[in-house]
Amino acid sequence: MQLDLNLLTVLDALLEEGSVMGAAERLHLSSPAVSRTLGRLRAVTGDDILVRTGHTMVPTPYAVAIREDVHRLVRRAREVLQPARELHLGELDRTFTIQCHDALATSVVPVLADRLQERAPRVQLRVLAESAADTDDLRHGRVDLELGGPRAHLPEFRAEVLGHDPLVVALRRDHPAAANLDLTAFAAFPHVVVSRRGRLTAPIDEVLAAAGLRRRVIASVATLATALQLAARSDALVSCTEVLGRPLIEAFGLITRPLPAETAEAQICCTWHQRYDSDPAHAWLRDQVRAALEEITAS
Repeated sequence: MQLDLNLLTVLDALLEEGSVMGAAERLHLSSPAVSRTLGRLRAVTGDDILVRTGHTMVPTPYAVAIREDVHRLVRRAREVLQPARELHLGELDRTFTIQCHDALATSVVPVLADRLQERAPRVQLRVLAESAADTDDLRHGRVDLELGGPRAHLPEFRAEVLGHDPLVVALRRDHPAAANLDLTAFAAFPHVVVSRRGRLTAPIDEVLAAAGLRRRVIASVATLATALQLAARSDALVSCTEVLGRPLIEAFGLITRPLPAETAEAQICCTWHQRYDSDPAHAWLRDQVRAALEEITAS
């Protein structure tokens, strides 16, 4: 049996108004159109629905019995098809999952967590470490946001560049090159590369090659914390982002020097699946991430 659910809307109006003309005015339809729909309702239900008594129409016992059910169904259908876009943060009960590398986790997450708890105390934040390879977690909704470098472009993903972070060199305070870190000195000392995929090279190696120089990479590690720990124990240099890397750099008692070469600043991107484009809570989360990063940059 194929049902036209539009019949429920007209039936609800007929039962509320008690007349074809009243239902027509309420629905902004013509009286003949509502009369035809009443005829279809009678055919479907096998009941007259409304019958004339003198100059008025009265509902049948069946119509009286289903009036509340019909009204509830129509109201619920409107709620489904016209979802509320107003967000009540005090009542928001949701767990958001963010995936990012450790520099972002150390710098952005504490500020973000404070903002979420202050504005939506029932919200929980789950932070996952950056994986060695791209996963389907974002696609399948296991991760709400990825923060970090740009992801390979696919139509189903949305991305926003939240900012840029210049690259610096982290080293020991008593490092031999602390006083004068030019390109030659940069190439002369050992290096630790931060790469989630285990790469042993970076764009800076092309700059060195153009200058006839080559550096020695002693290790490739997945996290900035591991790289900085190695730098704190040796003469190794670590190239990293200045603003996001600052908490970890200071935690290991290291200093920074400008990268002795012209290189592009690192992009800080926020990536999510298109299913969340119109989700008010998710849009609010993205606003909070953006505001947290702006707060860190400003300070």
